Amino acid sequence: MSKDERAGSRPDDEAGPTHGGPDDDYTPAQLAGMDREELNRLGARYDGVEVLHVDPPPAPGSALEKQAERQVSMAFGIAGLFALAFAVVYFGSGWFLPDWQWASDDNGWSAFYTPFLGVCMGGALIFLGVGMVLFVKKLLPHETAVQDKHDGSHFDRTTTAATLMGGVDRVGFPRRKMIGRSLGFAGGALGLVLIAPIGGLIKNPNKGNPLGTTEWADGVRLVRQDGSPIRPGDQEPGSLETVFPAVPGGNLAADAATMLIRLRPEQMSQLQPREGQADFGYGDYVAYSKICTHAGCPVSLYEQETSRILCPCHQSQFDVITGGKPVFGPATRPLPELPITLDDEGYFVARSDYIEAVGPTYWNRERI
Repeated sequence: MSKDERAGSRPDDEAGPTHGGPDDDYTPAQLAGMDREELNRLGARYDGVEVLHVDPPPAPGSALEKQAERQVSMAFGIAGLFALAFAVVYFGSGWFLPDWQWASDDNGWSAFYTPFLGVCMGGALIFLGVGMVLFVKKLLPHETAVQDKHDGSHFDRTTTAATLMGGVDRVGFPRRKMIGRSLGFAGGALGLVLIAPIGGLIKNPNKGNPLGTTEWADGVRLVRQDGSPIRPGDQEPGSLETVFPAVPGGNLAADAATMLIRLRPEQMSQLQPREGQADFGYGDYVAYSKICTHAGCPVSLYEQETSRILCPCHQSQFDVITGGKPVFGPATRPLPELPITLDDEGYFVARSDYIEAVGPTYWNRERI
């Protein structure tokens, strides 16, 4: 085979073979001596590429190119601003912005915190996509080509690398600095958006020992659902009243609901408080958490004849005259007892918070 007939030495208007040429057609030294454009054309011939149609990009420096650059840069810039706004809302909450706290009836900052984050992240991604689409449609050459696929060789790897680098040159990022800067700004800001949720994994959410404390505290009144306070004579012997701490949102706190029980005389004669809790009650009144220590269900089915409180979920039963100890069912911990007394006006108040964690047992309960 003559040199002119060898693969890769054909005129530009001849189609190359359907499979890549062997490495011995061109040595690494020969390939290294060719410039990028020569390698690009050579690789296309060997790959059997047929270009059907080419739409050139706007002429460099033309008004059309500058207009397209401004549009793309504006889209990337807006994406970056949305991403920065996300970071400001996310990191600023509880720092220089109001702290976020979930509440079902909140109409302030907490109600808009999550929607703000969603709008900012969505806006950043949308405008980044808009910028990419505008860049491809208005600033890149559009060509339609057909190419046969085959197994690669050293020749293929070298020419393909040249093709890719040539594509980078045709994209024009080194020349279009405004687009490059705006894309870098958008990419960096979006990086903050992507790594921001990691802070939620690093940040310790157990501020103020929320699992081991409730809204009860020394001097906090016991009030009904409607907010009215309670005096010792307001309940009949053998009755139960669900009470809440007289603090803002106390009747909505999931761990604060408490059962105020007035014992009958025969129950008082059999009362056996838990060790160290003999003075937690007041007179013939005792107060126990309404949250079952098994699975957190509300317990309030009180049978005064047997002195038992029943949990309707899994049928755990607690004895009110033995310190709320479980006597039946899956619960293994007694109901926590709230220490109570009277204030200067004769209304029931708490003497402190519960001295143990309220609700279901968990693995590190003894630590809090």
